[in-house]
Amino acid sequence: MKLLRKIIKIDEELCDGCGLCVPDCAEGSLQIVEGKARLVADKLCDGLGACLGSCPTGALTIVEREAEEFNEAAVHEFLAGQKSKAPAPAHLHGSGCPSARLQTFQASSPCEVANRPAAQSDSALSHWPVQIRLIPPTAPFLDNCDLLVAADCTAVAHAGFQKDFLAGRVVMMGCPKFDDQQLYVDRFIEIFRTRKLRSLTILIMEVPCCHSMLQIIRSAWNQTKPDCPIRHVVVSTRGEIKEETAW
Repeated sequence: MKLLRKIIKIDEELCDGCGLCVPDCAEGSLQIVEGKARLVADKLCDGLGACLGSCPTGALTIVEREAEEFNEAAVHEFLAGQKSKAPAPAHLHGSGCPSARLQTFQASSPCEVANRPAAQSDSALSHWPVQIRLIPPTAPFLDNCDLLVAADCTAVAHAGFQKDFLAGRVVMMGCPKFDDQQLYVDRFIEIFRTRKLRSLTILIMEVPCCHSMLQIIRSAWNQTKPDCPIRHVVVSTRGEIKEETAW
């Protein structure tokens, strides 16, 4: 049944096939086909436009037209089918932008560590990508994880970022001042609803604009009430831990 509703429109002349919109579509309705973003099916697009902010060329817009009604059951069935095909979602393979391709890294073996040059140390990063806007709620590394949501600047301000915060956690990074805050809220709502988290750590800077990250997480948390311990840590511009609070 078709009805008049809002739905995504893709301008093929503007689309360069970068694939950045793909992970921002929680329903999996966007794929890169023959070098262009395509809408898989009308019924998979909710028309909310979470993907708009990730398109660098402005190829994505929301229009109102006759389309098949959005079908949430069909979305779950489609995502389950995609997940069963490969460890990473199928739409992230092939012609998409490498920055959005999901990867999980294995920890180095004791032998590898012993044979590494003394000046080279192991990274605690366990996955890729790390940016909030590039990690889809369906990312397999989000399952039953200890999640770290970190403002971008914390990684360079706090000298022990990897050892103190990143080790053993899945990290999602972003800047609440320059990025789309509503996109962040929507992303975390979906993650809190569909993923079981062991814990959530929010790491922000002391500067006022950075506290928007707390508001974003609280907004998503209030709408979903995830059952996990939550703490937030504030880092000074000199890298010192200024405050640590549990919710």
